[in-house]
Amino acid sequence: MVATPIGNLRDITLRALDVLAGVDRIYAEDTRVTRKLLDAHGVQARPAAYNDHSDAGDRDAILAALAAGARIALVSDAGTPLISDPGYKLVRAAREAGCAVFAVPGPSALTAALSVAGLPTDRFLFAGFPPTKDVARAAFFAELADVRATLAFYESGPRLAESLAAMAVAFAGREAAIARELTKLFETVERAPIAELAERFAAAPPPKGEIVVLIGPGAVEAADPAAVSAALRAALTHMSVRDAVDAVAAAHAASRKALYTLALQIKDEA
Repeated sequence: MVATPIGNLRDITLRALDVLAGVDRIYAEDTRVTRKLLDAHGVQARPAAYNDHSDAGDRDAILAALAAGARIALVSDAGTPLISDPGYKLVRAAREAGCAVFAVPGPSALTAALSVAGLPTDRFLFAGFPPTKDVARAAFFAELADVRATLAFYESGPRLAESLAAMAVAFAGREAAIARELTKLFETVERAPIAELAERFAAAPPPKGEIVVLIGPGAVEAADPAAVSAALRAALTHMSVRDAVDAVAAAHAASRKALYTLALQIKDEA
């Protein structure tokens, strides 16, 4: 599984070039896109197609080639294979057939956006592309509204304004970021409250290029002190101080520092 650039063609690892030059076959989501990459780096191989239209027969042919000893690379149009791209069925089938599957890591629009947006990254959920229909999209966002993490989505330019409008309802009050054309000449990253971004893009022509939308985690209601204390006392009956503090902090969104002090007091009382 070979990661390829998401824009700038020089964002490819030396190992990836070695692998692409050394395998017997390269399968690509769009052979025309991959051909440009290979030509830019002097790799002579001619890629074959493996994409959403590929079926079990195509996978069987690849598995047969692997069984015969062929070395095969799978790439997507841009970024890391299988991240909102076809391929997991092939990987699973290859592993079930006893074939070795290796990652050749590299670029990913998801991690690139997280690294430059300035939103919390200690916990995030990648949710892929939102549904295109209004009702389904609203339900999709509502289901994610209580997730205590930065949410990451991919979206197309023509659908961005509609998605942002729905996000402004589901994730009201949250900070968000829109990263476009990452690693390319016109890269932009805009961070603002989601309502402001929704209004801004509703009034502008649909943007071009690849887009990552990030929604910061929502504000957490203050934990009930009595409930937190009771939970901590219960946890300390069968956990170490550290483990009890970690568990209660995660469950009640409480301060670890305050919990640690309280835990020591409870231990002293005991």
